[in-house]
Amino acid sequence: MSDLSTIIQNARQELNRGSLVLAVLTQLSEPQYGYSLIQALNGLGIEIEQNTLYPLLRRLEKQGLLESLWQVEDNRPRRYYQISEKGRMLKDALIVEWEKLTGALDKMIKGGHL
Repeated sequence: MSDLSTIIQNARQELNRGSLVLAVLTQLSEPQYGYSLIQALNGLGIEIEQNTLYPLLRRLEKQGLLESLWQVEDNRPRRYYQISEKGRMLKDALIVEWEKLTGALDKMIKGGHL
């Protein structure tokens, strides 16, 4: 891999990492288990792997932003996650920040000044 492609890949990962919390919170208004969440996010163009998602879900739950419960389906236990009230408040705040940031970046990309 060339030096530039490595730099691009690393920068893309940094952009994704910074937006994953918001992406996850927007998808958990209804309970979902990890694999279904991965499929939903991938289907929307947010690539996320299990080894990234599951630690993130556990961290968000520990922070009180998500709630979880175990359910058995087809003799398989699955942990379902759903956004908590605290998580909804954070999601709303992050959306405001996201819109400000993307608005400013859009102006800069198009050659404008803030």
